[in-house]
Amino acid sequence: MELSWDHFPQVGSGAAIEQGNPALTGICRVVGIRLRTRGTVCQTPGTGCDPPGTVRDSVGMRVELAGTVRKEVETVAAKTGPTIRRMQLGQELRRLREQADGGGELGRGITRGQAVKGTSVSESTLHRVERGLTSLPRVQDLKSLLKRYGVTDPGDIEFLLDIHKNSLNRGWWSSYRLFMPSGFNLSVGLEGDAKTLRIYQPDVMFGLLQTAGYARAMFESAKPVDERNTEFVERNIEIRMRRKEAITRSERPVEIHAILDEAVLRRVYGGPEVMREQYEHLLELTELDNVTVQILPMSQPVYRSGQNFILMEFEPPLPTVVSVDAFSAVSVTDKDTEIWAYRRRFDAMRADAGSPRATHDFLKRAERELERS
Repeated sequence: MELSWDHFPQVGSGAAIEQGNPALTGICRVVGIRLRTRGTVCQTPGTGCDPPGTVRDSVGMRVELAGTVRKEVETVAAKTGPTIRRMQLGQELRRLREQADGGGELGRGITRGQAVKGTSVSESTLHRVERGLTSLPRVQDLKSLLKRYGVTDPGDIEFLLDIHKNSLNRGWWSSYRLFMPSGFNLSVGLEGDAKTLRIYQPDVMFGLLQTAGYARAMFESAKPVDERNTEFVERNIEIRMRRKEAITRSERPVEIHAILDEAVLRRVYGGPEVMREQYEHLLELTELDNVTVQILPMSQPVYRSGQNFILMEFEPPLPTVVSVDAFSAVSVTDKDTEIWAYRRRFDAMRADAGSPRATHDFLKRAERELERS
């Protein structure tokens, strides 16, 4: 999307940017916009920018600028689902807190306890907000924190309040919360706004790749054991079908790279007709440019993760997160050590799995085997 300077009235012109105006960089910082302008800036002493060709905002973030000013910017905006907005706001509030004037020798950073002192926000609530797990209940709570962090620029405050407002919206999955395991609503909210999903599934077909028939057969088989009713089954099928829309939507479909254990495709749910439909559907999906499926062979002594997981990657500056399933709960984290561990696991299995072309051949062969059964 191309925007002119007129889209940023609080900035007005390239000259304002040359002086380190924080408003536009606030947009980049909060909404996750990558900004590239063409202009010669910060080349004179006293502008507060270092090195030349960069802008530093009021809290130290730098946005690089270069070239000849043409009064236009090119932006790539992050998607704006409510879960992503909570992550953006939480990340920004944590950064502002860590750079706030604490009055100490270093003059930087305050604890959560210091941040919430004198406000109606509890320390545990702020912790959850910074992790993107919940939203601040009141606008005044956000204003109080921003004042405590020394944020005074009207443009920055306005955009942060707008992020907060959007973070309070309800996603489509909200009406299904009663039918989801703990933590799954957060995973679903992030999944639809991710740029890339890197998936490992050792047991059943990954949810976004399932047909309705496969999903129904899977849930029906567990229904008497798990003591689930028909409504639970139908609602979970609806959830899966809604989640699938992220793959085929016309605007910025999510990129899928899935590694499936061969056992996933050998394990039968619902009989030959259901499995044949599932194979055909998977073949169709693998024809899409944004879907890659590899199969980890059962006959080879290769590394296999003991857990199914999803690595979710987003447009900068949002961090990568990993969602890991358990029997009755889903955990989501952006801890670096966890991300590194699951990336190593994914890369190891990707190296040992068959090629995407081999997936096509496997599915065709599996279809023929069904016909003979």
